[in-house]
Amino acid sequence: MKPNYSPRSAELYADTLTPALPKSTMVLDRERSALVVIDPQVDVMSPRGRAWPAVGESVTENNLVPNLIALFEAARKAEIAVAVSPHYYYCWDHHWRWQAPLEKFQHDAGVFDRKGPYTVDGFRASGADFLEEFKPYIEDGRTIICSPHKLYGPQANDLKFQLGKRGVNQVILAGMLANMCVESHMRDLLEAGFEVAVVRDAVAAPKLPDGDGYLAALINYRFMANAVWTTDETVNRLAGIP
Repeated sequence: MKPNYSPRSAELYADTLTPALPKSTMVLDRERSALVVIDPQVDVMSPRGRAWPAVGESVTENNLVPNLIALFEAARKAEIAVAVSPHYYYCWDHHWRWQAPLEKFQHDAGVFDRKGPYTVDGFRASGADFLEEFKPYIEDGRTIICSPHKLYGPQANDLKFQLGKRGVNQVILAGMLANMCVESHMRDLLEAGFEVAVVRDAVAAPKLPDGDGYLAALINYRFMANAVWTTDETVNRLAGIP
């Protein structure tokens, strides 16, 4: 589960030895918590995915897929709620009159494309599908598969409604993209009164000449999340190990 950073990256992403901000006091409460995984889909987590040239380095460095499997397994053993917030685009979404840079990239590349909400024609094994490694956990009849979010945050889907109906107000957050959908979900959940921990090596982001999305996300997590944990720390907490 240890990250596979190069020496330079390890130094770049390491937590400061002399933080100015107060230390997190978040304590995991399995009675009111849920694991929320964002966009566990082929297009952003697999070498077969359309976004792999932009995100593959970060996905690989963080051992993202094995770490997410470890989180899914630990959440199942702990018997906490698990929710997936997926990203889908349908044909009518390609007719938006204005788009930001990442939206345009996704639409131009066909990232997360599906033929429609009421058909699975061409969906299985497509870029919008879940990774095969995750399906035993996601398609188990217990995991909440939310309606899709459209840009970055959960404002347009039913994630908060589903968590509220389960009595959940504490979230362990993981998935993709670290500086876009994960951060936007974190911000919206915080604004709604949830307590949020982000798993720092169970997220990844684009690393482009325009900027390192993973580093940008880490900085904001440190400032805003109630806690920033590693996969190992999260698995131990879910198992009741201090």
